[in-house]
Amino acid sequence: MKNSIVLLFILASVSVFSQDADYSVSSYLTEGTKAPNTHYIGEAWLNAIIHDDEELGYNITKATFKANSTLDWHKHGSAQVLIIVDGEAYYQEKGNEPVILKKGDVIKCEKEIEHWHSSTKFSDVTYLALYGGGQPTTWTEVVTREYYDKVAEKLKSN
Repeated sequence: MKNSIVLLFILASVSVFSQDADYSVSSYLTEGTKAPNTHYIGEAWLNAIIHDDEELGYNITKATFKANSTLDWHKHGSAQVLIIVDGEAYYQEKGNEPVILKKGDVIKCEKEIEHWHSSTKFSDVTYLALYGGGQPTTWTEVVTREYYDKVAEKLKSN
């Protein structure tokens, strides 16, 4: 009986001092949902890790593109940062030459700058995109398969 009272006292004390366990925990490792075939060619999955959080003022989206997949030309109302977490990507801003981004690379695209990014011809890519909240993407031009293939050919020696 004495042990039961001591145990009850300990449990009551612990529950009073324990923290509230109502956390919102997500994982960037979750694949996400398959994106509808709008504004890109190929296969893509999106995981909206942080989306429309007014307090933070920015979004974080994990995107995974299978090899030989690309987004169309687009721009954002805020700067966008891409962090390549796996694979390789093509990236190009309007008026500049395309480049290959590799795992660990971080690139910033200034607001209202037209750009496109994609997986490479033979490598999937997974990246985290950080961008301002509440400002939609403006899609400007289709990246055709022919254009994508020319970029892949040009960069294949890199």
